[in-house]
Amino acid sequence: MRRGFWFAAGAGAGVYAAVRARRMAEMLTVDGLRDRWEGLRAGAEVFAGEAAAGRAERESELRERYGLVPHGRPELAPGPAATPEISTSQDQKDDS
Repeated sequence: MRRGFWFAAGAGAGVYAAVRARRMAEMLTVDGLRDRWEGLRAGAEVFAGEAAAGRAERESELRERYGLVPHGRPELAPGPAATPEISTSQDQKDDS
């Protein structure tokens, strides 16, 4: 019984090491490196998309909280402060 156990344990360790070595060798080939690079790029795209969606959601929450226009600049209330007058050189000549 004791020899059988150690034989099975050694065979299992050998199979495990062979599988790991084959995976490592495949990982270091051109196709393996390309697959890893594509996986990294796809993960970065997914992360960027989720970050942009979260940022847009938070921005809309803040705009709603502070009463701002959904997109663009906040609207100004009509009045003298909202429409400043710009004097031109022609206006200054007419005044004199």
